[in-house]
Amino acid sequence: MNDGIQTALEARALVNYRVDSGVAILELNDPPANTYSYEMNRQLDNAILRARMDSEVHVIVLTGAGEKFFCAGANIQMLAKADPTYKYYFCLHANETLLRLENTPKLVIAAINGHCVGGGLEVALAADLRIARKGAGKIGLPEVNLGVLPGTGGTQRVSRLLGKSKAIELMAKGETFDFERALHLGLINEIFEAGNFPLQAMEYARQFCPPGKAAKAVGRMKRAVQTGWEVSLEAGLALERENQQLLFESEDAKEGLAAYLEKRPPVFKAK
Repeated sequence: MNDGIQTALEARALVNYRVDSGVAILELNDPPANTYSYEMNRQLDNAILRARMDSEVHVIVLTGAGEKFFCAGANIQMLAKADPTYKYYFCLHANETLLRLENTPKLVIAAINGHCVGGGLEVALAADLRIARKGAGKIGLPEVNLGVLPGTGGTQRVSRLLGKSKAIELMAKGETFDFERALHLGLINEIFEAGNFPLQAMEYARQFCPPGKAAKAVGRMKRAVQTGWEVSLEAGLALERENQQLLFESEDAKEGLAAYLEKRPPVFKAK
């Protein structure tokens, strides 16, 4: 890629970042479809690290700019022009970026504000929870219609979420469908009415923040599940004990136990 074009793309904000009351909002920003490129994924990677390292951030919300699309997946025009080696490294970096999101010991919520198809759903699957705006669009993995497979973690994450048979059926049919069916399948956790979805998503996210919730415990719970899912039961139990020990040493655990004994609501600080 021409150096001048590369610099211009990197200077453009393809991922908007802001923090509001302990919640980091990462907004994919390449309208109309918020398709991702290597440049966007580099900015997403940086935003994930920024949120991870910020002690004032307790929950990460991933969403799309505008109201039509959460994300329509990879930029097809870019892929059509790229050589096979570039495509391979592009997929590798996308995998690494989503693993970084998944490995961050803070709760990640995909706030699906519009169509969430192909690689867009693969991005959302790397979140811990998925919420959606009622009637805002379609969801699914239609890559088979392009002669390819869901190559940004889709084959692995959707099968772990739905089971092998249902996942293969979903990918082989290549259908897109409404959020109500996605809720029934277990692809998303909750649907919100269309009015003021960003505000509702923030309210949903804040329930996992202090002072009402022990965010450090939520993050360690997430890590125990995400890592423990891939190992033997014995190894998973060992991981659970290690995370529990870290929490036992926290101020929040002391506060939670004290509040229980004193019969009062706890006031957590994520410390």
